[in-house]
Amino acid sequence: MRFRDFHKNIKVRIIESFISKFIGSMIFPFMSIYLAVHFGAKVAGLLLLVNVFVGIAINFVGGYFADQFGRKKIMLIAEALRFLAFITMMICNSPWFQSPGITFAMMTVNSICWGLAGPANQAMLIDVSRPPERKLMYSITYWANNLSIAIGGIIGAFLFQDYLFELFVALSIAAAIVVTLVIFFIDESYAPVNSELTASGHVLQLFSTYKVVLQDRLFVLFTIAGVLILSMEFQLTNYIGIRLSHEMPIQHFLLWEIDGVQAMGFLRSENTVIVAILMLFATRFTNAFKDRSILVWSCFFFTMGYGVIAYSNNLVLLFFMMAILTVGEVLRVPVEQSYMAAIPPDDARSSYMAFSGLQYNLAMLVASVTVTVGAVLPSLVMTIIITFIGLIGTSIYFFITPRLDERKALSELKQVG
Repeated sequence: MRFRDFHKNIKVRIIESFISKFIGSMIFPFMSIYLAVHFGAKVAGLLLLVNVFVGIAINFVGGYFADQFGRKKIMLIAEALRFLAFITMMICNSPWFQSPGITFAMMTVNSICWGLAGPANQAMLIDVSRPPERKLMYSITYWANNLSIAIGGIIGAFLFQDYLFELFVALSIAAAIVVTLVIFFIDESYAPVNSELTASGHVLQLFSTYKVVLQDRLFVLFTIAGVLILSMEFQLTNYIGIRLSHEMPIQHFLLWEIDGVQAMGFLRSENTVIVAILMLFATRFTNAFKDRSILVWSCFFFTMGYGVIAYSNNLVLLFFMMAILTVGEVLRVPVEQSYMAAIPPDDARSSYMAFSGLQYNLAMLVASVTVTVGAVLPSLVMTIIITFIGLIGTSIYFFITPRLDERKALSELKQVG
């Protein structure tokens, strides 16, 4: 199986995602600085919080709509609206006109668009892929996303302050390209049953749909495990980063003297480089072993790696454990996502993807709580807590993977049938 053998929708989706995230990473990670400059740090924090909650709420609506009205239609509406938002942001940060207030409003519109399009995009990938090719599909997608975000973030760090208008011009052009790709190159992958529900009927059915999703115990446990494992990754820029900045003494490494903050930067760079190198080869390795074994063991090493990094100040040991846990991450992601693709029924894929999309926000919440608790408890206790969080997630995967394998086999039989 090669990239050129994928369905057209998958290839277009990977390409447009790389373009939009590459340009977006030059801007959006730095918008907190923009808001702090114009509104003050406290107000900026509240505004960012509003954006997060708006995105979460719309995510559920987007999942429901994509199951009710089709994937392409929702994607097109979201991408067209996003294009208009970026054009407006470009105008409001031009040499001729400045409006931070409108810029923030358009950031909120962008969050709405992510919420609308996200579940539809994920469901479409499942619609047009076969189970045997999903691990490779998710490996390439993860690799492309990491690479685009890493390169875009580095370029944005140099250009954001002095070339914001030019960056918004590039972002608007990228958005126009994405709209064009959706219109002319994406095929509708799901034909929903025609519904003549009223607006109030859709509201009732939306709640009914997510009630059914929550009653799928296997899916809920899978999501909880995903939140706990993903929260380990966010510890690096939260509790671990703070601990290193306070506790780690300056150490010599090659030609540099490195303090805790710089060590965190090096660890993040190491993670990005290893992911970029290994991700394209991960599928060959994962195909040689059972998915259940790969998922559980990769999560175990991922957890142990972050457990050591949460406590140690030895630079060599930190780099070594980052390499170990990154290998675990590279092996885990495609297997984890291919399991996720097998769980939802055909007529509720977007709704399931919408709920699964909460993993990121909930994992960030867990990581934020550890920062607060870490201000009170000593490093050893925090290390035990963080490791325990990861081991709970790993244990959940261990106990539910037999049922996941059953559902995955059933999904493959349906596609063959």
